[in-house]
Amino acid sequence: MSILKAIPILVAAIFLGNWFLSEVKKAKATGKPWYAPYLTIPGILILIAFMIPVYIRFFL
Repeated sequence: MSILKAIPILVAAIFLGNWFLSEVKKAKATGKPWYAPYLTIPGILILIAFMIPVYIRFFL
């Protein structure tokens, strides 16, 4: 049963990862700085996802 709960999360992670990777490729092709993909919507979502455990650890 727990595998069925994990499937939608993994599918969402795959879509977000592919979206972010396309932004990285687009930024490299146009010669933008290394941090440009992190300022897009998928980049911000990934940063938020990485900051949730930090927030939980230090503030709760």
